[in-house]
Amino acid sequence: MDFGIFDHLDRNDLPLAEYYEHRLRMTQAYDAAGFYSYHLAEHHFTPLGMAPSPSVFLASVAQRTKTLRLGSLVYALPIHHPLRVLEEICMLDHLSNGRLDVGFGRGSVPFEITYYGQDAEQRERIYRERLDIILQAFGADTLTFNGEFDQFENVPLELKPLQKPHPPIFYGAHSPDSAERAARKGLNMINNDSPDVTAACIARFREVWRAVQPGRALPKMGAARFVVVADTDAEALALARRAYPMWYRSFNHLFWLHNTTPGQFARPPVYDGHIDKGTGVAGSPATVADVLARQVVETGTNYLVCQFAFGDLSLPEVRHSVELFAAHVMPACREAASSAQEREPA
Repeated sequence: MDFGIFDHLDRNDLPLAEYYEHRLRMTQAYDAAGFYSYHLAEHHFTPLGMAPSPSVFLASVAQRTKTLRLGSLVYALPIHHPLRVLEEICMLDHLSNGRLDVGFGRGSVPFEITYYGQDAEQRERIYRERLDIILQAFGADTLTFNGEFDQFENVPLELKPLQKPHPPIFYGAHSPDSAERAARKGLNMINNDSPDVTAACIARFREVWRAVQPGRALPKMGAARFVVVADTDAEALALARRAYPMWYRSFNHLFWLHNTTPGQFARPPVYDGHIDKGTGVAGSPATVADVLARQVVETGTNYLVCQFAFGDLSLPEVRHSVELFAAHVMPACREAASSAQEREPA
């Protein structure tokens, strides 16, 4: 049982230079607390994401941390030249001494793709083609590719990743069918939906993995959750309820600007909606441990991905939340996972 971090790097009221410094200090707290990996979102032209170039911020994270893995979740491939992304990944893998994890996607907000002059309706096809290019290029000395959107002829590939054949790849799965795709490709997966959906995704993933990846150990099967831990339930709830509206406005910013909604990806308008849905928790160490340990058992996850920093939560507030989580919640979740594993049939 491992624990990770997800971060939108959503804007708050701090000056940007101070904001980045605080976020980097948070990654040092995650590193000291023993988290496995720091997963960074990519967004553009919106307060939801202040890391439009994930590679730039992750290069700084690599220099501030020692054991924490780090990576994109995800690189939005329709707005990236595939060879440029490939080279940045190789650089980051060496700069981090082989601590890089990567994720690729189509981009969840169509307006961000449109602003770059791309056809958002084509972003799924562009993403799939460019992912094929990158995966083909990882182990090659030259690249030749003739696709619908990109064509390359005998491009010399000087840079190679440190990890072989390439850094671990994470896939965001929102349904059992997408979880199956991740398993067939041999990828790690993360789901951020309600526990019943997470459980269904992980069950399908396990079933398909054992069928198509015989003999290979299960990879990371993640559940992503908003998490706030404080000394008391009342204090944690007050922090979460105060900070969340700022994040919620940022999340909806571009949709509201275009007089629409996120549709199937909509989030609850108040933090209590996440608590009711099971996608967030706020409370004392005992309360958070109880909620998340039960979810670990119910979903079958082996990787709990926490979003500690959002809205106007301050550096001291996040540090304290992380310290309490590491001291009390991690052991409870690991014990629950171990007990559940022992009860599984051979």
